Amino acid sequence: MRPPGGACQLWLADANVRPGAVDDLARQVLDDAEHDRAAELRRPLDRRCYVTAHVALRVLLGAHLGIAAHRVRFRREPCPCCGEPHGRPAAEDLRVPLHFSLSHSGDLALLAFADEPVGVDVQTTGSVEAADEIRGVLHPREEAELAACEERVRPDAFARVWVRKEAYLKGLGTGLARSPSLDYVGTGPTAAAPPGWRVEDVVVPMGYAAAAAVAAGGPLPG
Repeated sequence: MRPPGGACQLWLADANVRPGAVDDLARQVLDDAEHDRAAELRRPLDRRCYVTAHVALRVLLGAHLGIAAHRVRFRREPCPCCGEPHGRPAAEDLRVPLHFSLSHSGDLALLAFADEPVGVDVQTTGSVEAADEIRGVLHPREEAELAACEERVRPDAFARVWVRKEAYLKGLGTGLARSPSLDYVGTGPTAAAPPGWRVEDVVVPMGYAAAAAVAAGGPLPG
């Protein structure tokens, strides 16, 4: 159950679907750190989505690796910015070339598996005020595009650019340690991609935006 060469498999999990079954699986497959993290989340919605996301990750990753979900172990790759072990999450076994990424927001979790570095992000669509608050951190061309948007469409445009940006930075393994202003992914209906990457929007229910970024074998940005 490995993705074919160059392919990226995407999965969407809804925290509202069979929550009782998910809770049963959680008790069986999540490790102590995951249970502790879930317990720290005060809002029931956040807790339910976190548990759904991590159960889905373990079940799917276990299927890809050919092991039981509770036997999946994780490590962190070196950060491209500083070399410390807080980069992309990866399977503990260094011989496994499978890459994966996970994001969750609201009721949804988005997961990706690929033979190349991959990142995904899903977010609920915010308000005009929320979009305006983040202005100033994006690429100058993206800032200009948002400024030119009509107010009624600006939240959707901002959500598109932000999930594309987050997906790409997760794929790099830097997260927001790399400034979002350095790379252009665009705010319009079609995503742009930095050199060596493919960035595409993911179809999700109304009220959400999502994107995936996969390394395409080209040069990575410096």
